[in-house]
Amino acid sequence: MRQKFQLKDRTKEALAGYGFLMPNFVGFLVFTSIPVCASMALSFFSWDLLSPPKFVGIANFIELFKDPFFWKYCWNTVVLMCAIPFSVAGSLLLALAMNQKLKGIVFFRTVYFLPTICSGVAIYVLWRFIYNPEFGALNAMIFKLGELIHLPLRGPNWLTDEQWAKPALIIMSVWQTVGGYNMILYLAALQGVPRDYYDAAEVDGANEWQKFWNVTWPQISPTTFFIVIMSIIGGFQAGFDPAYIMTGGGPNGSTTTIIYYIYNNAFQWHNMGYAAAISWILFIIVFIITVLQWRMFGRVVHY
Repeated sequence: MRQKFQLKDRTKEALAGYGFLMPNFVGFLVFTSIPVCASMALSFFSWDLLSPPKFVGIANFIELFKDPFFWKYCWNTVVLMCAIPFSVAGSLLLALAMNQKLKGIVFFRTVYFLPTICSGVAIYVLWRFIYNPEFGALNAMIFKLGELIHLPLRGPNWLTDEQWAKPALIIMSVWQTVGGYNMILYLAALQGVPRDYYDAAEVDGANEWQKFWNVTWPQISPTTFFIVIMSIIGGFQAGFDPAYIMTGGGPNGSTTTIIYYIYNNAFQWHNMGYAAAISWILFIIVFIITVLQWRMFGRVVHY
């Protein structure tokens, strides 16, 4: 009798669990898995949204590897991802500073996190004004600095010069992300390091750098590994919003990323099949890089 009641209780718990999982499962099925499968099928077709889809086999993928613009925009994406090491390092430095037990430290944590929760459109419009070559704040500061040191310094055309457009977006990206979720993750990891480890290091005569390198860094290595992997994945998927709002992908395509190229093919030029093919190649690239990261660096992480 007792086993019968236990079986009923387990059945009820299982049904309750499945009930809680069902909304998320249905949402994943309808809004994620089905569109992903549809895009895979669409990559073998030519479709301009007006006429019926035409099966072309692997022609889209063959054309993709011959497309010089695709490789150019892949390079643009990789260059813009140069912001990642600066952002990760800055997040760690900020987390170390925000981990101090000081009066009003919560206020500073909030201030550094604000760019993350602000509207991306508002931030990009703001930085477009900052980068304005005529009345932007950045060029005005460069001009004032030139007056102080008695040199005729003039700021560049940040968003309209091919040489400066990508560095401009990298600077903005570092500013936007350095105090964001990565800082929070590092802060949580730092607060999880046992104090006994630092006490033992101090007894052995370790200085601040030695304590960081031999205690803090190994203890937060899983967090660093996670942040780096997610940042690289996000880097391949990023670049659309700032390019669309600030530069339009220019000048001369110098700020067009893979994601922006997918958007142009799908919704500007109506090459839906070609856009789907680019999307799947991007998925394969991200998957391979993620697996290589796990194999190369996963072993050196201290768990």
